[in-house]
Amino acid sequence: MWFSVFVAVAVGLSGARAAAVCPCAREELCQPVQHEHELEVFVFDVGGKTWKSYDWSKVTTVAAFGKYDAELMCYAHSKGARYVLKGDVSLSDIVDNAKRAAWIKEKVSLAKNQFMDGINLDIEQAVEQSSPEYYALTSLVKETTDMFHQEIPGSQVSFDVAWSPKCIDKRCYDYNAIANSCDLLFVMSYDEQSQIWGDCIAMANSPFNQTLTAYDEYIGMKIDPKKLVMGVPWYGYDYTCLNLSQEGVCTIPKVPFRGAPCSDASGKQIPYRTMMKQVNSSTSGRLWDEIQKAPYYNYKDKVGKLHQVWYDDPESISLKAAYVAKQGLRGIGMWNGNLLDYSNDPVAKQQSADMWNALIPNQPMSVMVS
Repeated sequence: MWFSVFVAVAVGLSGARAAAVCPCAREELCQPVQHEHELEVFVFDVGGKTWKSYDWSKVTTVAAFGKYDAELMCYAHSKGARYVLKGDVSLSDIVDNAKRAAWIKEKVSLAKNQFMDGINLDIEQAVEQSSPEYYALTSLVKETTDMFHQEIPGSQVSFDVAWSPKCIDKRCYDYNAIANSCDLLFVMSYDEQSQIWGDCIAMANSPFNQTLTAYDEYIGMKIDPKKLVMGVPWYGYDYTCLNLSQEGVCTIPKVPFRGAPCSDASGKQIPYRTMMKQVNSSTSGRLWDEIQKAPYYNYKDKVGKLHQVWYDDPESISLKAAYVAKQGLRGIGMWNGNLLDYSNDPVAKQQSADMWNALIPNQPMSVMVS
């Protein structure tokens, strides 16, 4: 039953594609983008119209994690940028070869019907090494890439991986085979405290040395640096402190995750735009941790509880972007493009421009005040 439904959907979408009318003002904007940029700047978009305020002089790929937006597709194409699907499927559903083939066919048909340029595979599920799911996932990436390349010339297939290849969050994938199969690995260099094995304390979302060591590990596995896109966070974590020591160490409640006794799930994710409004009125102002090379601040909430917020800003991101350039990685990107303040407020406009500029080494940024 499940398979027959998928086949019906795939066939239906294929038929719809044949009748699809280009929604763009110019017919050529419905053609797939085939130009390769020297530096990939990969943007996750979660919906709405904030994309109109992106720095399109930098964007090369937009992954549609919100609703499909024909206007965005046309605009991205006019700027030479790709617009790709989100690909998310339960691994238990693709262990069967026929179901997997049906899922891939459906996604290719959908991409064609919407004049899109590929797919970003965002699986993120726990997988045991050498399990049926382990091999099914590897096959999914290869078969998806082969079909997209065949059906949509110049299309791009990317796969999202954890910040380290060391079975982070029990995601024990065949990273070499996956990297060899697809066009890009988007390395999610954030949520790096998803498994805290040491002291339960607030720490950086994307600590500098830990982040770069993991790229060295990927490259040490003989994965081509030109397959790697560094993902940076445009959000931070707000932790409620059980105790804040004189040295500024914030002890956090224990929230286990995938075997670890503590995790960043103890905190809550906060958009960059929110933190920029809060930091100046905080009890500490912006502080800098020289070891983790990340900013943070402390504040008291309305009931008097102490909080510590860790995040990334132009200073911390530009340090990582320099590594991208030095090691010749394929590019850089962020989760997600919607998290900045794109209002007309002059201070917010400068802060957002600085975040975009931090992605590209040697771009000008306003002077930061600590």
